[in-house]
Amino acid sequence: MRTFAPEDELDLVVIGCGAGGATLLQRLARAGWRVAALEAGPFWDPEQDWVSDEAGSGDLYWTDPRQIDGSDPVPLGANNSGTGVGGSTVHFAGFVPRLHPSDFHIASADGVGVDWPLDYADLRPHYEQIERELPASGDPWPWGEPHRYPHRPHPVSGNGEVFLRGADRLGITAKVGPVAITNGRFGNRPHCIYRGYCLQGCKVNAKASTLITHVPDALAHGAEVRTGTMATAVEIDQRTGRATGVRYLRDGREYLQRARIVAVAGYSIETPRLLLNSTSARFPDGLCNDHDLVGRYVMVQGAPQVGGRFDAEVRMYKGPPPEVSSEDFYETDPTKPYRRGYSIQTVSPLPITWAEHVAAQGHWGADLRRYMNDYVHWACLGALCEFLPLPENRVTLTDETDRHGLPVPLMTYSQCDNDRKLMRAAETTMQDILQAAGATDTMTIDRFAHLVGGARMGAGPATGVVDRRCRTFAVPNLYITDGSVLPTQGSANPALTIMALAALTAQDLVSGSEHD
Repeated sequence: MRTFAPEDELDLVVIGCGAGGATLLQRLARAGWRVAALEAGPFWDPEQDWVSDEAGSGDLYWTDPRQIDGSDPVPLGANNSGTGVGGSTVHFAGFVPRLHPSDFHIASADGVGVDWPLDYADLRPHYEQIERELPASGDPWPWGEPHRYPHRPHPVSGNGEVFLRGADRLGITAKVGPVAITNGRFGNRPHCIYRGYCLQGCKVNAKASTLITHVPDALAHGAEVRTGTMATAVEIDQRTGRATGVRYLRDGREYLQRARIVAVAGYSIETPRLLLNSTSARFPDGLCNDHDLVGRYVMVQGAPQVGGRFDAEVRMYKGPPPEVSSEDFYETDPTKPYRRGYSIQTVSPLPITWAEHVAAQGHWGADLRRYMNDYVHWACLGALCEFLPLPENRVTLTDETDRHGLPVPLMTYSQCDNDRKLMRAAETTMQDILQAAGATDTMTIDRFAHLVGGARMGAGPATGVVDRRCRTFAVPNLYITDGSVLPTQGSANPALTIMALAALTAQDLVSGSEHD
């Protein structure tokens, strides 16, 4: 791997090497730029570091201290934050749906949220390219803008068969995919072996993550990935207002990596924390925070799960967790008492997670053992509900400091009435599907997934931290290329959209159109 010295002025340094950071790094390295990524976590070796074991996978998650508050505080860590090269793509389930065209204009169409300053058409070519690079496997997709995937769908397991059977009986359309999991060999990656440990890193590398897709290509084209580096502040020239580099800690020492352009890709907690911690005479309230927008409009998706018990064995763990899905309920239905919608997918909690779900319902002792003895008879569905952006849902800094001496972030989160109605509706639909498929018992688990927002895109500095090309309004050579820029979130997993936005930003940087 090529390496640079901190005093070398790079063309671009990116903080974070997950979905957005690694995509940006790869695109610019291919264009001949001198680029490096600063990653707080390690450089994972799938063969050595990952295990087929739920209990042994905790190192994949960002578990540094964080505080939570609000009427509906969101647990942080295992299901929404990653550490190390690849970021959250290392432990995401591999589900890669696109946003719908409607997602970019929900304020105009539905009177909620906010419109994006760009359109679906801006991301379409990048969606298509990323789907080829991962690659994405699935049925032809009928929802949103109908499209096809480069690889055929995976075989359907027992869990998927349950969903398809119940959906068919209710007149609901369900399709296989889309997942970023190889169906057949792809380069040096093998066919998926359907072992069910997608959320534990995928030891065989059948599931895509930027660790095994975009980072190796970036390194081959001269990029550096500098691990074990904790960014503490973006350095600003107080005279010009331009970014000059990034301060970071490594092995107990502080360094300044100089760069012509800086990009932040730390995701929806760490990106606001870094900006808020980057204070100066020019930015006393935090970098890019003149309009009190940094850290605001953080969103999660309602992600309830409903399990159904069947007389026959299902063995839901066999196959990719997001195997079959439906977006029939994605768009606003004017007959319903809520706006926007939800999607439904198969999910496959492994035994430890399933035991936690069962115990949370009050089952303990002999009752818990009875449920766990029946584990192979259970199927499980999960929903992604589009919770709305609210300014009071935010990340701020506390007086407590972590092991790096940095302020510990506080995430405050409260649901609105629309969020609650939407989640109840999704739970009812999943119960109906499982019962139509023949379930003799059901169990509902309230939960949340994903993080986006906190440095959102807007039409101008009064409404957003970054513009339609992810460049900050306040600092002309500072970019943000992670999920924090999403103004709204739809009912789709965010990974593909984050990568597409980063690819769009890279395209503009390489072409020079960022100066327009």
